[in-house]
Amino acid sequence: MENVPATLWIAACAHRLQQQWHTVDPLDLEDVARDLWRDERLQAMPPDEAAVDWLRPITLA
Repeated sequence: MENVPATLWIAACAHRLQQQWHTVDPLDLEDVARDLWRDERLQAMPPDEAAVDWLRPITLA
């Protein structure tokens, strides 16, 4: 997403991931969010939508 600094995007994405995985260390979730940021398709989305999109296969299982 343009105009959103990477650090804020990553933090917001990690926060959304934590809503799914309460017991995972927040620093580990930041690492996952950082990896998601590197995906151009996900980076173009708002961070919460990117997290939901990435989680979709897990939540459908």
